[in-house]
Amino acid sequence: MMLRDWRAGELRFLLVALMVAVASLSSVGFFVDRMRNGLNRDAHQVLGADLLVVSTKSIAPEWKQLAAKMDLQTAETAVFPSMALAGEDDAVMAKLVTLKAVTQGYPLRGSLKLQRDGKEVPTSAIPSPGTAWVDPALLGSLKIKIGSKINLGEQQFTVTESIAAEPDRGSGFLGFSPRVMIAEQDLAATKLVQDGSRVTYRLLLAGDKKAVEKFKAEMENQISTQELKGVRIETIDNGNEQMRTTLDRAEQFLSMVSMLSAMLAAIAVAMAARRFMLRHIDACAMLRCLGLTQNQVTSMYLLEFLILGIIGSLAGVALGFFSHFVLLEWLGKLVANDLPAASFLPAWQGLAIGILLLVGFAMPPILQLRNVPHNQVIRREQEAPKAMTLLTYAFGLGIFVALLLWQTGDVKVGLLVAAGFIVGLLLFSLIAWLSIFVLKRMRTSFDFAAWRFAITALQRRPGATVVQIVSLSLGLMALLLLTVVRSDLIAAWKQSTPADAPNHFVINIQPDQKAEIARRLESFAQPQIYPMIRGRLIQINDQVLKPSSYKDERANALVEREFNLSTMKELPALNKIVAGNWYDDATASEPEASIEEGLAKTLKVQLGDHMLFDIAGQKVSAKVTSLRKLDWGSMRVNFFVVINPKAMQNMPQTFITAFRVPDDKKQFTNQLTQEFPNLTVMDVGAMLKQLQDILDQVITAVEFLFMFTLASGVLVLYAALAGSQDIRMREAALLRALGATRNQLSRAQWVEFVLVGSLAGALAASGALAIGWVMATFAFKFAWTFSPVVIGAGVIVGAACALIGGWLGLRNVLSQPPLMSLRNS
Repeated sequence: MMLRDWRAGELRFLLVALMVAVASLSSVGFFVDRMRNGLNRDAHQVLGADLLVVSTKSIAPEWKQLAAKMDLQTAETAVFPSMALAGEDDAVMAKLVTLKAVTQGYPLRGSLKLQRDGKEVPTSAIPSPGTAWVDPALLGSLKIKIGSKINLGEQQFTVTESIAAEPDRGSGFLGFSPRVMIAEQDLAATKLVQDGSRVTYRLLLAGDKKAVEKFKAEMENQISTQELKGVRIETIDNGNEQMRTTLDRAEQFLSMVSMLSAMLAAIAVAMAARRFMLRHIDACAMLRCLGLTQNQVTSMYLLEFLILGIIGSLAGVALGFFSHFVLLEWLGKLVANDLPAASFLPAWQGLAIGILLLVGFAMPPILQLRNVPHNQVIRREQEAPKAMTLLTYAFGLGIFVALLLWQTGDVKVGLLVAAGFIVGLLLFSLIAWLSIFVLKRMRTSFDFAAWRFAITALQRRPGATVVQIVSLSLGLMALLLLTVVRSDLIAAWKQSTPADAPNHFVINIQPDQKAEIARRLESFAQPQIYPMIRGRLIQINDQVLKPSSYKDERANALVEREFNLSTMKELPALNKIVAGNWYDDATASEPEASIEEGLAKTLKVQLGDHMLFDIAGQKVSAKVTSLRKLDWGSMRVNFFVVINPKAMQNMPQTFITAFRVPDDKKQFTNQLTQEFPNLTVMDVGAMLKQLQDILDQVITAVEFLFMFTLASGVLVLYAALAGSQDIRMREAALLRALGATRNQLSRAQWVEFVLVGSLAGALAASGALAIGWVMATFAFKFAWTFSPVVIGAGVIVGAACALIGGWLGLRNVLSQPPLMSLRNS
């Protein structure tokens, strides 16, 4: 029977719909599985050691002595942003880099790899004194080659190697700035490490497991008893925590995108199964007359669908496996190279998903065949579905929710997405139904027979029409949101930044350099130079803060790191007081602080609270007297906390400024860093471009996944049209018998397809624009104008998809002679 159904074309569509659903989920499954396997494989190399002591201050000698006493191997690194310069005179070029100074023995675990003749060559050496190893990207951006000279601070280095891979740089998403590696003994000569420099020091340790654990326990005790701030311990487990969290979130997002495709394909499966059921009612009744029992009929059809489910799922898994290479290609710059092969787990999951979808969405129609009576052969009547059959529809919905929970791994997120999907489905269905009602009023608007036939056909099958419109609109909306609307959002985001907004930031300005830097910047609209003081928040009122003081992870992270504090008499431009009053430094009897409103909310700080900061060993307690709202989009210097100058006059400080460099004076920043090597100049425009490039890669990968969504939408459209094929044949035969011509009916079909596609496209465009407006207004906080191009694109693409699906589904409706159609009915 299965072979006969296959030859008759009854099962091919079911197979394709199942393949699309499984492939969309499996492609993400294989991609994430390889990423996670790579992370686990490199777990012992990610740190470059068995244990790390990370500090914002130089590694204490007693820690190294303790490690030596326990026979542990040690190495040290110091990492911070700096400027690398190449070239001479007017040809000098500068680039923001991440400088890493290393000692002998680095790394203790894993190996550093160099790029030589297009191959990755492991090495146990480190840069020799006076030499630097750099990322390949830096060679191109500074227009240098191996053997060229670069300046780091006040020291010149010869570039001798190109770095292919670092074990402790992480196996996942990379930083923006290219790496420059030097020997630790050369660091002092650069004179880059000064007060206010953001240096992260790491002590790498490796050795006997028990000794490592003993050292860890001793260091944790010192951190706790001595209240060491800015010091933390990283192990193989917590060292990967951030990467695992990022990967988990990426998996959740990509899986939810794939679930949209899978759910639309599941609807196509349900519709195809219903058509299968309707076309097999007579055959089932005949089998009952020949002696088959209900259980035998049910078992026969279930076995047929089980075989189909296994074949379709295996084919979908294979398609998903090849598709995941597309994700790897488009995300190639963001993920680690040399990923291990995928395991069989995603394949088993894809197989299980395919069977579950088939059971949940194809079971209800098939179970109706169980209740076909013997006299169906004569009476030709169909009974209403039994209660148990209706219950299986609820079972299908339950499977949908269960799959969402499985894919997201989070009950709250899964239920929210399920609720959003169902609400969106109902909203689109309501709008589609209202649109059909409006079209009914327009039936007589045109004196065109094909138009009237098309409107009548839409009205005759409102349920099927709504399903067609909703399914296609969901697929189109997803693609429009990530193509046209995304481009509009990015354009609006760029336009929201003021035309005169600064495009360069300069940090690490020393007090004795402030006057000269200010003089150099006079030609750039008198930029403000602000003091920057590094301090750690250690107490709010009577509450001593610890890394676990808050439930919010971001709040705990803020407590762990040092704040960039500032001090000034006047309220900065574009800052707005939203609560309290700006302090008067002349009359202030105690230190007063103004805090950004978002930070106050995160740390649960209110007006009148006292915040205690540790600034280079000095304690400053400031009373919160005002809350400020900042304009982050202005690209100007902003501070979370500002304290009155009288309280901060004896605190160590550096200075920061922001200014706009015209395109014809880009060489100014290169000359500035050449004369003041300790400065770190950040080209915000270049950094935003790097961020945009990465964002474009991610969006391109997601767009690829949404191609499955569009394919699923077209499949549902095809299923809805194919499901009405038999009825359409009888209607067409009757109309032709009553005098309608073949051309009239053909034109009516095309008009119907265009109307369905145009409605779906308009709905998709409206939904995409609404989501874009919500994102612009509530997420990005900028004005956004609606683009008529989106509506036009939606209508055109929707009509094209409907025409393609309609041609595929109904190309044979008018090919059969009317007399034969009427006889068969």
